[in-house]
Amino acid sequence: MISLRGAALSYGERTVWQNLDLEVRPGEFLAVLGPNGSGKSSLVRALLGRQPLSSGAVTVLGRTPREAGRRIGYIPQQATLSAQTLLRARDLVRFGIDGHRFGPRLRTAAIRRRVDEILESVGASAYADAPLGLLSGGERQRVRIGQALATDPHILLCDEPLVSLDLNHQRAVTELIDARRRSHGTAVVFVTHEINPVLDLVDRVLYLAPGAHRVGTPDEVLTSESLSRLYGTQIHVVRVHGRVVVVGAPDGPATPPHHADEQEGARP
Repeated sequence: MISLRGAALSYGERTVWQNLDLEVRPGEFLAVLGPNGSGKSSLVRALLGRQPLSSGAVTVLGRTPREAGRRIGYIPQQATLSAQTLLRARDLVRFGIDGHRFGPRLRTAAIRRRVDEILESVGASAYADAPLGLLSGGERQRVRIGQALATDPHILLCDEPLVSLDLNHQRAVTELIDARRRSHGTAVVFVTHEINPVLDLVDRVLYLAPGAHRVGTPDEVLTSESLSRLYGTQIHVVRVHGRVVVVGAPDGPATPPHHADEQEGARP
């Protein structure tokens, strides 16, 4: 579904990540973790074709990211909306169906039925005609998931979709995303600062750190030894009642460890 080979991304003199080899399979749930500035959102932009790589290659569904665009569903980070926003929930979902079209569109009745079906599938029918600015964060995320599913995507790219949501809404959002990948074999790339809400769903983790990265199952990556090697300093990973707590990881750009080329997923 997604293939990166020797991929690198730099901004000026600063290399965000490099030597990234990654394959994402149908139906796989990949969590992307790392501190601020480690390039998590930049990876999503690269997969959307909005950010060119500095080196290496990326293909999505065997094509360039831009060519695969209509088969990629994108759930962006939460954005602040004014209470005066007139755009309705059903309008946002409709943009996912035919917002790319120029000229004649599909029949209004057919579009409306499709929009209603999508809103129902994500539990948003009750506020289909409500302005987005009046919806709660959890309600808006349901609508954004509906928009992302409107084109029957093969891949879902989720960029911090749980930010500012309470535990109940986090659970509802993750269950919707998980249900889609299980029923349709949709691959999920899920960028998050907090692994615990999705820990039970995750197949593999891509952990990005300044100058290095690690790819593997949660049990392989989220350990004190693994993250200490990744950061080049002592990191403690503690599991408490099924939750993962990481202590000591810097939350921002730092000097890359000298042994970055030793990490799994990186090449010398």
